[in-house]
Amino acid sequence: MAPIALESEDHSRDAAFNKVMHGKSVNSKGFRSMLNKDHDAHKAATEEYFKHWDNKSAGTETVEVREARQAEYATLTRHYYNLATDLYEYGWGGSFHFCRFAYGEGFHQAIARHEHYLAHTMGLRQGMKVLDVGCGVGGPAREIAKFADVNIVGLNNNDYQIERAGRYAAQEGLSDHLSFTKGDFMQMSFPAETFDAVYAIEATVHAPSLEGVYSQIFRVLKPGGVFGVYEWFMTDRYDNDNPHHREVRLGIEQGDGISNMVRVSEGLEAIKAAGFELEMHEDLADRTDTRPWYYPLDGDLRMASSLGDVLTIARMTRIGRFLAHSAVGGLERVGIAPKGTRRTADSLAYAADCLVAGGKEKLFTPMYLMVARKPKA
Repeated sequence: MAPIALESEDHSRDAAFNKVMHGKSVNSKGFRSMLNKDHDAHKAATEEYFKHWDNKSAGTETVEVREARQAEYATLTRHYYNLATDLYEYGWGGSFHFCRFAYGEGFHQAIARHEHYLAHTMGLRQGMKVLDVGCGVGGPAREIAKFADVNIVGLNNNDYQIERAGRYAAQEGLSDHLSFTKGDFMQMSFPAETFDAVYAIEATVHAPSLEGVYSQIFRVLKPGGVFGVYEWFMTDRYDNDNPHHREVRLGIEQGDGISNMVRVSEGLEAIKAAGFELEMHEDLADRTDTRPWYYPLDGDLRMASSLGDVLTIARMTRIGRFLAHSAVGGLERVGIAPKGTRRTADSLAYAADCLVAGGKEKLFTPMYLMVARKPKA
């Protein structure tokens, strides 16, 4: 693996920016949070993020363009979530990941089962000290802490998400089991051999190098410790010389804050190169479920199993997205919503279309499960 240059961390700078941009919006949700932003700071975050994608189409993308994104992986990811977190919570909920759907199973029930399945497959047990790499606003950590009675440290490089995660944990009475800390998962500050287990749910895809982040996870695991991950991959059907395939991949990357997504085969090589013994791996998207993982984004309301799900899925249909984005655009024009909110929403919508295309054509998976162990000696 060629060495990846790591970004310098500046937590004071990030905290100051977070305070200016988000202010008191940490205490509100949905559209109210979106509107409670400092407009100048929001504009700066928008420009900083989209500079990596402006005038860089799939047809003209070069190795140098991708390397430039990788070089600023932490800034790219941090500003992506500065822009997208409120939209995620409004449209999807507190767990920013996909899942499988069983017959008759509700959306939020399926999300929780996906988290339970990972904890079960890893063998998490009461009292274990566990690291959640890329914890978002803490939805999976809260669910897994309750399911497995473990103590979880959530690692995140976005101050706004850390504040929200702590607030939600306190609301659910889980502060004794959960803590959240600022950091770059490519250069973790934890001492070696700190954790009994580590998991990552659709988060390590933001790394510029999977071998790099997996090696950091290996370092902080105790000997014999287990690592479980749901990884985002292009499948090995992906052909980088195919223009349509590249458009799908780039659309997913742009709309999801990803600097460098790789194929399944590359991910398997990376986890082994980090030193892990791979105990199991499977693309759960290949299971024969009655409803595909991407159905909420595809907007097929016939697949919803309850009125509550209809209301949730309706937000993500093309019509629902159009109405929400039109509302945001109108609020931007009159100066209520910060400029760039509509652009972020449109980018997420285009990514949703690319995710559906990638799922239908078996070019992409958001749930490649790998469970690996650090050797005892």
